Amino acid sequence: MKSKVYFTKSLTALDVVRLYDTLGFDLKGKVAVKLHSGEPGNQNFIQADFWKPLIDKVGGVVVECNTAYAGRRNTTEKHLETLKEHGWSTNFEVDLLDAEGPDLKLEITDGKVIKENYVGKNIVNYDSMLVLSHFKGHPMGGYGGAIKQLSIGVASSYGKAYIHGAGNPEMIWTANHDSFLRSMADAAKSVIEFFKGNIVYINVIKPKR
Repeated sequence: MKSKVYFTKSLTALDVVRLYDTLGFDLKGKVAVKLHSGEPGNQNFIQADFWKPLIDKVGGVVVECNTAYAGRRNTTEKHLETLKEHGWSTNFEVDLLDAEGPDLKLEITDGKVIKENYVGKNIVNYDSMLVLSHFKGHPMGGYGGAIKQLSIGVASSYGKAYIHGAGNPEMIWTANHDSFLRSMADAAKSVIEFFKGNIVYINVIKPKR
């Protein structure tokens, strides 16, 4: 069955809420909201105030995981500071899924490249997920969208290196590129299966303001 895709040229915070309502899909239980919280110095992420009406509507918790590269999101302490600076923890409940180990290993059914996916263990506290993606170009992923959010985004710091390295974390930046892309798809599949399809996806192409 082909997925139904709804589109709007009008793009305000309330238009996004109307898109969600149009889906007619009620996210049940505790809702994890996966989005890109923004790397300091790179401000091309969608700001907290734009997503606020929708996140408030679903009563969601903003979830993130630490990065696998140097910066201000690669440790829990620095990442929490960044989440505060960017308005996420001041507007919403926030959960760094891999703030404390050990990671949760998800088995990947029929994985093409990788057979397991390492995610932040706190994912077990959620019943459904709202994936909010800023659909844009990405130097390694081609286009950053829902698949990147579900794979790299939900993976722990170690899991990110594992996906990038197509199963070998030591090859995080040197693995075969096609294998990396297939690994992202494998990892995303495991998260979809974990939530048993209780996921809503909203993709936005939007300048900063």
